[in-house]
Amino acid sequence: MKMAPASKGDNKKAAVDAACWMFNIVTSVGVIIVNKALMSTYGFSFATTLTGLHFATTYLMTAVLTRLGYIQPSHLPLRELLKFIIFANFSIVGMNVSLMWNSVGFYQVAKLTMIPVSCILEVIFDKMQYSRDTKLSIALVLLGVGVCTVTDVSVNTKGFIAAVVAVWSTALQQYYVHFLQRKYSLGSFNLLSHTAPAQAGTLVVVGPFLDYWMTSKRIDKYSCSVVSVIFIILSCSIAVGTNLSQFICIARFTAVSFQVVGHMKTILVLILGFIFFGKDDLNLHVVLGMIIAVVGMIWYGNASSKPGGKERKSHSLPTSRTQKHDLSESSENDEKV
Repeated sequence: MKMAPASKGDNKKAAVDAACWMFNIVTSVGVIIVNKALMSTYGFSFATTLTGLHFATTYLMTAVLTRLGYIQPSHLPLRELLKFIIFANFSIVGMNVSLMWNSVGFYQVAKLTMIPVSCILEVIFDKMQYSRDTKLSIALVLLGVGVCTVTDVSVNTKGFIAAVVAVWSTALQQYYVHFLQRKYSLGSFNLLSHTAPAQAGTLVVVGPFLDYWMTSKRIDKYSCSVVSVIFIILSCSIAVGTNLSQFICIARFTAVSFQVVGHMKTILVLILGFIFFGKDDLNLHVVLGMIIAVVGMIWYGNASSKPGGKERKSHSLPTSRTQKHDLSESSENDEKV
């Protein structure tokens, strides 16, 4: 029995999905490489402040697009915005503090736990069910990334607490992106136009103090050069794409899928770090881990797309026809912009 050929609609969706993933991977890896050069070569070690500048640049982009009419006005209740900002800022600060207080190995282990935590959130709030193959593919991805990134693992009490805060706040922030877009029929640009200015304002104000606490360096004492300013501008420009693509990918898929496929960025960062920075840690052990992780990602994509691979028992956010139309319209607007 011959299988029916894929419809044009399915082919278009697959092409757009692939483009969204590539957009996120390229911009995420790009901003990491630029930041790495900025911090290691030019001594700009103010990570939290730099993140605030990223969101300020993102806000300028959404403001210009809104003014030009590409982003339509939308509404997000203040209480929902405040919840999102709390999750998002705790995620950023928590990750930075976790890296400062923990060994690199334990920091990587903590990052790996975001996938099971995101699964827990989806099971609790979205009544999501995963097939055996989907669970096993996630485990294979975790194993592969763990093999190629986890080295020395040492932990202390305050480092463990920072890691827990970082993992849960990041998982909640990513889940909340999907939740808010479904509940309030917001496109990715709309949601960014609400959240970016609030994040920029809080991080630009708090960032210099937090960076001083972490590095004992004051940002007002930093000696800027033309090249370092160019790198900062480049970092902010690429980060606009990173912030936008994250919202688009989570909206089109889920936080768990975003985390699983997102580990491709970890692998690419390792490869590009070896190419551009000449590090000698791309050995057989690391390459084996990369292969395992990539096999797991391919398996996850295949397993989760099959019937019963990953599905909701019941919709926790029932939507009317009008809401569904709005969601479809928001997605189309994202693609057009």
